[in-house]
Amino acid sequence: MNASTFLASQFEFKAWANEELVSALRHLDGEKHGAERHTSIRLLNHIYVVDRIFAGHLTGTAHGFTATNTAETPTLDGLAVSLAESDAWYVNHVPTLSPAMLDAGLDFTFTDGQHGRMTRGEMLSHVLAHGGYHRGAIGRILAQTGMAPPREIYTRFLHEREPVRRLTTRAAAGG
Repeated sequence: MNASTFLASQFEFKAWANEELVSALRHLDGEKHGAERHTSIRLLNHIYVVDRIFAGHLTGTAHGFTATNTAETPTLDGLAVSLAESDAWYVNHVPTLSPAMLDAGLDFTFTDGQHGRMTRGEMLSHVLAHGGYHRGAIGRILAQTGMAPPREIYTRFLHEREPVRRLTTRAAAGG
């Protein structure tokens, strides 16, 4: 597996992990745990907004955000659609990038007005790490309400996507 293929796989994993988390949040009782649900949606929206900001930086287009979250909290259903569209964009975009494009440095402006410069690869790494960090925080919130958070594990993703990986060597070889 080369670096580009691995990076593409990581964005597929990110999309899967986001879907898992949205599904879990749908089961969080808003009556009983309203503050926790609201905070979780705010964090998930922050992930989405930062993803879109960096998509703008990656393509050199205006992203339209002036902060790393929105003033209004979206509904979970609306956010789920937006997040899935954003994840699909990354899943489709990353495989189009050559190694030279991943290594290319890009200048951009952060939402606080400060200048930034990162390579495309660094930006993509940031998007992955940033999302994982905040999904973990949401998982902790879910655990505090008594819900089991999704098991965001790369091996689980791989085995669900390709069940044949769970077969023993002997069984996989047909013996």
